[in-house]
Amino acid sequence: MSAKAIIRRPGQGKSVQLAGQPMAFLVTGEDTKHTSMFEWTIPPGFSTGLHVHRVQEETFYVLEGECNWQVGDERVRATAGTYLFLPPGVPHNIANASDKPARVLMTVSPPGHEHYFEELAETVARGAADPDKIASLRARYDTDQLSALRK
Repeated sequence: MSAKAIIRRPGQGKSVQLAGQPMAFLVTGEDTKHTSMFEWTIPPGFSTGLHVHRVQEETFYVLEGECNWQVGDERVRATAGTYLFLPPGVPHNIANASDKPARVLMTVSPPGHEHYFEELAETVARGAADPDKIASLRARYDTDQLSALRK
């Protein structure tokens, strides 16, 4: 991989739709061997469900809106300016319990989680997603689901 700067302006680069909201891929494994970065708009009422990663580190920084995060046994009301670092092995749930979308910057290290989001977007675009298929997808991408997914 040769050294090159990555500059993305609004609307440039790859993105997917998750639950009707955009997730822009800012940096991926095609660009770097160390991390990936996403701008994620989390829709009202959305929840990832409690899960844990075996290898991946994640960070979240709230740009707009409000999220309710569960981090281990702690509940966090995350408003604009709140930052969260999640090392491997920490159970967590990222949720938006408000009635407005929330925007966050998210990193995942090592990169590659963009492929999970691509497959997830394809799966849910086909209609109501089967929780078993989602759980299988998550397991392939270093994610152990700890709570039941909604049917």
